Amino acid sequence: MAHIIIDRDRCKACYFCIEFCPRNLIRISQEHNTQGYFPAEFIHNGDQCTGCKTCATMCPDTAIEVYK
Repeated sequence: MAHIIIDRDRCKACYFCIEFCPRNLIRISQEHNTQGYFPAEFIHNGDQCTGCKTCATMCPDTAIEVYK
């Protein structure tokens, strides 16, 4: 089961990960981080994440880790 971990305090809310996730498993958090941004957050939805790493590749802040 693949999943990702997003470092909330490193995320600067560019939302490239949301735009490019092929399974739409990332959304905007309702709570801001320590920098005042509303970071991206992973939606745990069973086994839908394939671990394709597109989100991590697109993230300019290297705030996403992918686990398979």
